[in-house]
Amino acid sequence: MPTSKQRLNLTLPKNLAAFLKKISLRDEVPQATKAVQLLERALEWEEGEFKKSFVDEIKRREKHDTKLIPMADVMKELW
Repeated sequence: MPTSKQRLNLTLPKNLAAFLKKISLRDEVPQATKAVQLLERALEWEEGEFKKSFVDEIKRREKHDTKLIPMADVMKELW
């Protein structure tokens, strides 16, 4: 059956496979669904960490160099 979703083959270490199976049974969802949910959460966290480090770097640079673009202008472009 064709799907519009991107397929990704993963090889999991035994401990991760066992944990994924356990929590998918707990939540009564297929393992693939639980894996997607966990991946979404991890990517959201990663994005937040990147934005935080980016903002921290801009603030650090603003203290030392007034020739940089003001952080408020950068933030407008990001969001």
